[in-house]
Amino acid sequence: MAWPIRAGIFTLVLTVTLSACSGSSGRGQRQRAPHQPPHPVWKRSLLKLLYEQGVDQYLGDFTPMLSEAANDIVQHTFGTGEGPRCLLGGDYTMATREGSSSELMIFLEGGGACNSLLCQATPVASPGMPRFGILNPEASSNPARNFNVAYLPYCDGSVFSGDTAIDTDDDGVVDRYHHGLKNLSASIDVIASTFPAPDRILLTGNSAGGFGTDYMLPLVRKLYPDTPIDLINDSGVGISRPGYVDFVSNEWNATRFFPDDCNDCVSEAGHTTGYHIYQLNEDPNLRMGFMSTKQDSVIADVFVGIGGEAFEAALLPEMEALAAAHPERFKSFIADGTSHTFLQAQFSREVEGIPAYQWVADMLSGSADWRSLSD
Repeated sequence: MAWPIRAGIFTLVLTVTLSACSGSSGRGQRQRAPHQPPHPVWKRSLLKLLYEQGVDQYLGDFTPMLSEAANDIVQHTFGTGEGPRCLLGGDYTMATREGSSSELMIFLEGGGACNSLLCQATPVASPGMPRFGILNPEASSNPARNFNVAYLPYCDGSVFSGDTAIDTDDDGVVDRYHHGLKNLSASIDVIASTFPAPDRILLTGNSAGGFGTDYMLPLVRKLYPDTPIDLINDSGVGISRPGYVDFVSNEWNATRFFPDDCNDCVSEAGHTTGYHIYQLNEDPNLRMGFMSTKQDSVIADVFVGIGGEAFEAALLPEMEALAAAHPERFKSFIADGTSHTFLQAQFSREVEGIPAYQWVADMLSGSADWRSLSD
């Protein structure tokens, strides 16, 4: 299905056939994972610096024009104007669902990216909430089935990071609205109002939403300063090429998310491993799990353009570097092949005989079985 964009740019919506998982994990009752108490150094350095750079400037600015119950979810829709909106100017909408636990999952959806070199991105925020994989409240194998859920569709083309509007053909009419920061800010305000005191937050997303967890993290921490956060990045793990991160960050006006004092947040090779190490360095109340295939064709071939072999050659040592920096709080799940995303599309996919849903369950329970896996 193709979506036109002015000036001859076209977007492509990639549709994946998804299946829900069922069955028992067979590892007994899930228990809450242990976390260290909040660390004042992180609050003083990283958060203060990022806020000085303006990542929190839109918090409290936008409220939904409509919040409407639909079956077991509440749909929150924002007007356009200068606030939250999608790539072509349409309304932004997100959804919440109450669970039976005191824990909260914030899920960021995927759907490509759009810049002046390549524009393949979902331009519409579809209402509703998928019920596949980790979002399926009926699947007994889903370790987050009882969580309260906030679901953020993706439609801004800037992996949730942008804060700009672009006239691609200089005709005086905006062609691309990269309002990712406003979409995130408006959404986290709704989330904090709906779920003010969760015991723990699972911040996660796939593809563009995996990348988006980088940008949502400081906003979540702003409104939940003392809550343990488990972050699972599915297929947005920051393997890139020289100059690409700087290019898209500048075009989308997203450079403020990289701390000025983090000189190695983006390596010369273009990877953001240093940024993730920095986040873990500064916040002992944060844990991370990264998921990818070795030669993810959507990232390696379509968007980054380095090819599967180069992607794999970079991916494995970068994951090892993260694990070496924080062996207790970082693990990875790396599968063979070229497929893309796990949490919805391949929640039963096994690595070293462990299904993705069990790896997530082990992380959330604080099990000693949670470890880095690679085919």
